[in-house]
Amino acid sequence: MNDPAGPAHPRGDAAAHHPYGRDAAHDPYVRVRGAREHNLRSVDVDIPRDALVVFTGVSGSGKSSLAFGTVYAEAQRRYFESVAPYARRLIHQVGAPKVEEISGLPPAVALEQRRSAPTSRSSVGTVTTLSNSLRMLYSRAGDYPDGAPRLDSDAFSPNTAAGACPECHGLGRVHRVTEDSLVPDPHLSIREGAVAAWPGAWQGKNLRDILAALGHDIDRPWRELPRADRDWILFTDEQPVVTVHPVRDAGRIHRPYQGTYMSARRYVLHTFADSKSSTLRARVQRYLVSGACPGCHGRRLRPEALAVTFAGRDIADAAALPLSALGDLLRPAAARADESPAALLAADLVARVEVLTELGLGYLSTDRPTPTLSAGELQRLRLATQLRSGLFGVVYVLDEPSAGLHPADSAALLTVLDRLKAAGNSLFVVEHHMDVVRRADWIVDVGPHAGEHGGQVLYSGPVAGLADVAESATRRFVFPDTGAPGPGAPARRTPTGAVRLHGVTRHNLRDLDADIPLGVFTAVTGVSGSGKSTLISQVLADAVAEHLGGESAETADTADAADTGDEPAAGADGPYEVRAKGLEAIDRLVRVDQKPIGRTPRSNLATYTGLFDAVRKVFAATDEARARGYTAGRFSFNVPAGRCDTCQGEGFVAVELLFLPGTYAPCTACHGARYNPETLEITYRGATIADVLGMTVDAAAGFLADVPAALRGLATLRDVGLGYLRLGQPATELSGGEAQRIKLAAELQRTHRGHTLYVLDEPTTGLHPADTELLLRQLHGLVDAGNSVVVVEHDMAVVAGADRVIDMGPGGGAAGGRVVAAGTPEEVARAEESLTACYLRAALPGTGTNG
Repeated sequence: MNDPAGPAHPRGDAAAHHPYGRDAAHDPYVRVRGAREHNLRSVDVDIPRDALVVFTGVSGSGKSSLAFGTVYAEAQRRYFESVAPYARRLIHQVGAPKVEEISGLPPAVALEQRRSAPTSRSSVGTVTTLSNSLRMLYSRAGDYPDGAPRLDSDAFSPNTAAGACPECHGLGRVHRVTEDSLVPDPHLSIREGAVAAWPGAWQGKNLRDILAALGHDIDRPWRELPRADRDWILFTDEQPVVTVHPVRDAGRIHRPYQGTYMSARRYVLHTFADSKSSTLRARVQRYLVSGACPGCHGRRLRPEALAVTFAGRDIADAAALPLSALGDLLRPAAARADESPAALLAADLVARVEVLTELGLGYLSTDRPTPTLSAGELQRLRLATQLRSGLFGVVYVLDEPSAGLHPADSAALLTVLDRLKAAGNSLFVVEHHMDVVRRADWIVDVGPHAGEHGGQVLYSGPVAGLADVAESATRRFVFPDTGAPGPGAPARRTPTGAVRLHGVTRHNLRDLDADIPLGVFTAVTGVSGSGKSTLISQVLADAVAEHLGGESAETADTADAADTGDEPAAGADGPYEVRAKGLEAIDRLVRVDQKPIGRTPRSNLATYTGLFDAVRKVFAATDEARARGYTAGRFSFNVPAGRCDTCQGEGFVAVELLFLPGTYAPCTACHGARYNPETLEITYRGATIADVLGMTVDAAAGFLADVPAALRGLATLRDVGLGYLRLGQPATELSGGEAQRIKLAAELQRTHRGHTLYVLDEPTTGLHPADTELLLRQLHGLVDAGNSVVVVEHDMAVVAGADRVIDMGPGGGAAGGRVVAAGTPEEVARAEESLTACYLRAALPGTGTNG
């Protein structure tokens, strides 16, 4: 990137293109010099302020490293320098970026695609602070029963002691046990394991021995025991202590001991509430029945708070309304001409709700838990909050704000971004959606490729100038008439069958019937909140998994796949029953998502895909390794024998600095190699095991060309466009799109027989259009091999290339939840009621493009 003072050039004279001009007294640019974060190659670039600037490039090119890792990180670092040292310890800080200099940088706010920690107490209302204003409205302007004292706003919060229902502690649900949940098979005796909820091994035998010592018949079928005995065994709060004379194996002496009895209910509830073992908690969770709290009937608050109303509704009713309906409820009060608390508070709430509705989130309710939201929904909630904050002169750094947005909602997003810019702010947006890119004032295109083949700014200037940059992978998608055309849509396949779902009732799906085609590539579309993820990722996938009995139901995400919080599986409406036909045609289920492949640097590309097993065996088979007795385990950095003792195989050590952010430094013993010197003395074709982990997939494919076990995995990684990643690249450095493609590659290298159903929820989120083409090539290949692929998708280019389309809607929330149109893309594009139709028509060959 040349300095703006140089000759006029679309990638050089940035100031010449900007209305402020080079000679303005106030330099209107953020000027970055020598950025070397991650794969950036000493980048120099000038970025205008008070503009909508988009950062584009293929996945892994370095655009996020420039926008977030460099510009935002430096703005945050400078802010922390102004904070008193003792206060810095209380704030999460990122380390200083690798950059020589950044000038003209205002304060920055980052809105990233990060999911908050799952908690049932965090909701749309708490994220947006709408709950605070709503509670204040009920406190100050609510209609109280005659003689009732006025309540503070805290009394209307289920998260405070003053407001929470004392029976469920403000959760709205209680976990209990029943005889049926604790004893699933009453034909068994206690000795045979009738009380399935009891622990196994010695502790379970101990409880049975105590019951025998107390005089209970443990050999009689459970159903024949007296009701009083059964109730006491399962539900008593007594904990009697008795002398137990254990009877075990013949010939072994067992001394008597004092045993304390614990009922099955007490054991389950105690373990679920207090155990630190996730395995134990997951086990006892199977015996819990979750239901609405009998005290508050699921409304979470004390009776005195629920007795207060506004516009005829209590606060629990108001919080359960979709935001669009909440706005309608409050609008009459907001329109009053007086300055009463009701008018002022209602007006503020309506104004904030309108911003959220404008962003396409009107279908959400304020009590909707945040763990049920997508990352894109969470980011848009934070964006709306910032719009109401009134800040100006700030750089907002956004990570794909269009993620998860239907094209119909993208126009509203652009309007909100324009309003933030008009308020005197700068918007630096990492983006793949071409409609947003075309509307930008300025584009910074990073590339030309990914990883070590990227990290360069190919162009920085007005969008139109990108048309002249031949090496840009983004150019042909912004300007479809330039460059080589992308791959055309494949010929439409004919379904070989269908899974027929009947009477589906879940979330906003009400008694829905739907046919999911098999043997083809199916795209499920619809506006945000229309019910497409519920139908596919939950109902369809769960029905198939239940049919397969779990044995052939797999997930391509082994990292935290079951981490859904502490709630039992049954939802607020209890367990769901779905009638499904056609499941016998499916032999296997695979779900592929964008969750990380691991939470720590120990998890990496090589370990996740199984490549590392083949590499370790190669080193263990060398003459020197065999002479020393080294097995394949010696070459794992997780095994004490082979790893570096100083860093425990991490390759780096944490450095804690008083009053300053902690940082990581390469291990002084192994210098980042992860292994001890003895292990590194073993080489294969002149390279150590650490050298191989440092190779890219492309380089390793050549180095390990004579190792078939490794070559297959490397080939599939290259097929999905991940040849630039290093084999030892930590999971924490991978984007969501990269993680998803790694999972897909791991799946592709397996050999399976039978019909597999692949379910993907928005697989193109976070992918550059060029990367999307690579992904689609692999997905269509799975269908060609005789499988079925179903994707929930907003990218109309993907939908136009599908064999069949199921469009949900017509709106979101209560206005959605039904199948609006189904058929080929051409048939759905003609559906009058579909909000997707016009955008799909524009994406079909011969009718235009839709980025």
